[in-house]
Amino acid sequence: MTDPRPRDTERVRRWLTDEFGGSVRSLARQPRWRPVWFADVERDGTIHQLVVRGERTDMPLILPLRHEMTLQAMLHDHGIPTPAVHGWIDEPAAYVMDRVGGQQDFTGCSETQRAAAVDDYLQILARMHALDVEEFAAAGIRRAATPEQSGALGLALYEDVYRRTKNGADPFMEFCLGWLHRHPLRSQGRESVICWDSGQFHQADGHILALLDLEIGHIGDPMMDLAAWRMRDTIVGYGDFPALYARYEQLSGTPIDLHAIMGHHFMFTLTNQLALGQAVRRPGAETDLMTNMQWCCETNLFATEALAELLEVELPTIDEPAPSPGRASTAVEHLAEVLRSLSVGETAVDDEFLRYRLRALFREARHAARAVEVGAALSEDDLDDLAALLGHRPADWATGEAELEAFVLADAPHGAHDEELLRLFHRRNLRAHRLLGPPGSAMATHLPIQSFR
Repeated sequence: MTDPRPRDTERVRRWLTDEFGGSVRSLARQPRWRPVWFADVERDGTIHQLVVRGERTDMPLILPLRHEMTLQAMLHDHGIPTPAVHGWIDEPAAYVMDRVGGQQDFTGCSETQRAAAVDDYLQILARMHALDVEEFAAAGIRRAATPEQSGALGLALYEDVYRRTKNGADPFMEFCLGWLHRHPLRSQGRESVICWDSGQFHQADGHILALLDLEIGHIGDPMMDLAAWRMRDTIVGYGDFPALYARYEQLSGTPIDLHAIMGHHFMFTLTNQLALGQAVRRPGAETDLMTNMQWCCETNLFATEALAELLEVELPTIDEPAPSPGRASTAVEHLAEVLRSLSVGETAVDDEFLRYRLRALFREARHAARAVEVGAALSEDDLDDLAALLGHRPADWATGEAELEAFVLADAPHGAHDEELLRLFHRRNLRAHRLLGPPGSAMATHLPIQSFR
């Protein structure tokens, strides 16, 4: 089946015909984990290239999709480059916008083009942060109860989703949330319209064409925008952050608050696990499990690294596990090879959406093969750590998860074991990352973030 929601695609086609007006020349769902359609619609002799952005299927949205549409449309009206919005579709819940050209990274760009595009982005951020927030708040854009709480609203929204969807023990998130509750994020009264998941744009020839993906944008601390894109820098490469921060100060006339940025950076590293941990534990049929798992494992490592910088703690390393093939190794490795052949290369299936699903299953098979090789040894190492912490060895890994969470929750009001737990969780996060795929694979490669030091 090429599209799991053919009726939704037909409804999108009908809306484009009846509401946007014109003749739909092409309409295809993007082959990925979120329902998004690309359309070409001819109206009055002009081909309009459009994107129809639907709701996520693997997690509740942190803010409603209509909130994102409203923020994007208002920013566009205020001269911030975002795609023009053309309307809302009730079923499937989605909104329609212009499709912009350019590219989302700097592949093939010169250093001069990259630097110019990043500087253009900083100028846009400075203009956006200077907008009057009252108009946006009046239109329903979320805002904290007081300006002093503007830096903590995002965390509260994510924690609400985490609590509502939690379906298993998650001792690491409870540890991180406990720390943040004892050390709340302070904005010093700063308030701006922010995109928060910053660094997402399309650029061409050294200029930003449009800011994209404003789904968690709201009225918050502008330092949040300076913090969040540090994670995406590992795969995009924006430049040296101290120099970028100095340029922002020059453009905005506002001094940066480095301590706040460090706190917001730590908080933002938690967002994948807070939102998607439940989907990793119990994935649905449409869940791209390995994408979610890789995001969570990578950003969990970012989190222990970020907190170590805040606490000035030296983090431990772990020994590489020796592979020990099991009785299922041959079958799982063969499954991975068959799925690879169906998703890439000359023998790949023709259907683009099906190739995407097969590629996702190939990654799952490689994860399973790696778990057969080293999973038992890594679980034993986790239990050894727990024996040292708890004074007894839990019966198995799952029992250990529950007992560790209970220990963390008991310590949360005081933080007496913060440094010990930070080192323990870093070792656990390193081990979980080792299970994503074979050594040297893209899935199992960790790309550290630029240090604040």
